[in-house]
Amino acid sequence: MRKQALTYDDIQLVPSFSTVISRKNISLFTKISTHYFLCTPLVASCMDTVCESKMAIKMADAGAVGCIHRFLTIPDQCNEVLKTVQYIQENELKRKWLTLSADWKETYTIPVMAAVGANGDFAERALALVQAGVNIILIDVAHGHHVLVKQAITTLKKLLPATTDIIAGNIASAQAAKDLESWGADGLRVGVGGGSLCTTRLKTGFGVPNVTCIEEIRPVTTLPIMADGGIRTSGDIAKALALGSQTVMLGSLIAGTKESPGQIIEKNNGLFKRYRGAASLETKMAHQQEQRNVEGESTVIPFKGGVKFVLQGLLDGLRSALSYGGANNLQAFNPDYVIVTNAGLTEAKPHLL
Repeated sequence: MRKQALTYDDIQLVPSFSTVISRKNISLFTKISTHYFLCTPLVASCMDTVCESKMAIKMADAGAVGCIHRFLTIPDQCNEVLKTVQYIQENELKRKWLTLSADWKETYTIPVMAAVGANGDFAERALALVQAGVNIILIDVAHGHHVLVKQAITTLKKLLPATTDIIAGNIASAQAAKDLESWGADGLRVGVGGGSLCTTRLKTGFGVPNVTCIEEIRPVTTLPIMADGGIRTSGDIAKALALGSQTVMLGSLIAGTKESPGQIIEKNNGLFKRYRGAASLETKMAHQQEQRNVEGESTVIPFKGGVKFVLQGLLDGLRSALSYGGANNLQAFNPDYVIVTNAGLTEAKPHLL
């Protein structure tokens, strides 16, 4: 079937009549999976240059969640989880979340999230992570519409407590969403080949631009959708949520911060940190993986300082977006959009500079 497919730069949201008086009062409360909720719809990507305990803690401070990556030994990954859980238990975070979610009527627990694969030690790893305090397991594979993912979901549903939710992906089709839901997934990670360092679409020719990807999947599933890949601005976050995603996964936007794993690199032209795709050659070499099926790049990006300030800017932009959409919360945020030309895209950016 041949048809046009759209991504975030191809569309602009249409402003709606608004009764929003103060953007400060806009609620960003949302579901991340069947049983768990967030005060803000952001998820730190499970990449080894994005999220370990320092990032997960700062995400929790912002009412969001970080997914601790799986490119660690089981004890080391569990140790990162324990640091996160200890922080959640020892500070005022629970009281803060209760304040942020005052209008939400559900009973919930602050989520702690970590990734596993779909073969090898995934079951042993998942069980250890849950014992360390994880309540959401993300099955982190590039092609989530796969028999190994089906087997992994089935295995983990039998092995883990009923209080543990499983998010699976990545997927890019309506049929994949239907299948993962029928296999027992509690949430969907949506997007194939859209990451800033991903080369899947170039190497394989496969992938669906993200706007169309979300639009295809939203009508066929009751599960929360996590949009993953291609997010470069708070406006892109707004578009993903307006299309029907409940959360958005962030990689490059929060990489290069003080809390992302890795050392600060000093060069003549400034400070930098490494950022690399999960399927890049550098990642495979760093973690003693077979150096085949490379579908990602690696680079250095400018050091951004504390992630707190990056998140604050993104959330300010998102609340402004809801105001333009006439919505006091994400559940009411469903503006229409128009498709724009290249001239429209140019007009959308500062074009005097």
